Amino acid sequence: MQFSYRGKDERGSVQQGLLGAPNADAAATELMRRGITPLAIREVEETESVVDRLNRLPIFRKKVTLDELIVFCRQMHALTKAGIPLIRTMRGLAETTRSPVLAEVLDDVTTRLEGGTTMATAMQAHPKVFSELFVAMIHVGENTGMLDDAFRRLSEILELERDTKRRLKQAMRYPTFVIIALLSALMIVNFLVIPKFASVFNKLGADLPFLTQVLVGTSNFLLAYWYVMLFAVAAGGLLLRQWKQTEQGRLTWDRYKLRLPIIGPLLELITLSRFARNFATMLSAGMPVTTALTVVADTTDNAWISIHIKEMRTGIERGESLLRTARQSQMFTPLILQMIAVGEETGSVDDMLNNVADFYDEDVDYGLKRLAESIEPILIVAMGILVLILALGVFLPIWDLGAAAMGRG
Repeated sequence: MQFSYRGKDERGSVQQGLLGAPNADAAATELMRRGITPLAIREVEETESVVDRLNRLPIFRKKVTLDELIVFCRQMHALTKAGIPLIRTMRGLAETTRSPVLAEVLDDVTTRLEGGTTMATAMQAHPKVFSELFVAMIHVGENTGMLDDAFRRLSEILELERDTKRRLKQAMRYPTFVIIALLSALMIVNFLVIPKFASVFNKLGADLPFLTQVLVGTSNFLLAYWYVMLFAVAAGGLLLRQWKQTEQGRLTWDRYKLRLPIIGPLLELITLSRFARNFATMLSAGMPVTTALTVVADTTDNAWISIHIKEMRTGIERGESLLRTARQSQMFTPLILQMIAVGEETGSVDDMLNNVADFYDEDVDYGLKRLAESIEPILIVAMGILVLILALGVFLPIWDLGAAAMGRG
């Protein structure tokens, strides 16, 4: 809600303006905090513009980026470590952040804090911004009195996730550009080049080779039914997206995604690295093993691996060791299992898991560097085959016509 206020500051000067608050009492409290004695507070009816209405729709509403969350965690770590009151810290960050979506979320969290709820509970009301891992870490930080340390750990986790996504995008940039160029060339040839040659061949009345007939037939089909093909591709993409949002669809998709050549093993390494790092962070923060496995399983972005993590939690609840459940999951290499065994024997599972995550990160770095090198030969061969088919399909009839003309001469 928006309130217009009029009041006097410490020097006796009259101050007036607008203030956002959940109710008039909260507005008065905020004014007193700013050193303004309220004389009049009146609610202002807000008129929502078309842009604001569009921003409320899920399609147009912007998301809070990883960079914005990282900056927020760093600021919270510094301010809470300095001993600044939590509500004052949150209100100040809501007013200074450049993201209107994050500002709105922080305002709501602050309002809930003023109502007596914990920060973890307040953040839980915004699952699209704060993940279950984020909320669980804040919950542990509040219970142990180490909220600043929780924000520091969260910033480190988010930075690693951002760097991994950035490296993956950089590695896929070249193959993506080549595939787009290849598809564009196909469309130009089918819509512009082949129809011209087809009209020439028809006028000459020559018998066309099989390869040329295939190219001409494909071009004619695309020219006649391009809108049908476009609709079919769009409908197929939409149906695939809807299927992936179902529980069974997501499980099947994530399972076979890990079996893709070249990219599949790399995605598995990234997911396992994130699991080991997050699990180690939660254990070092003092969270029980079963609880940590539950949270990590829910925050894992691969449903197939998430099921294996939940099976590990079930095994531990039955009284089995972490090493035994990790071996039964068949997700880890023998070297990793040895490191987990050493961690259980020495009581430093979190340190060993951090070493596991470092080991996986090294493999991910190597895999990302080799990704473009591995895909490049495949793209070159595909492009060469395409050029050969187009060249033979276009020039074989010309050669035949030339040979026939020389024979008549």
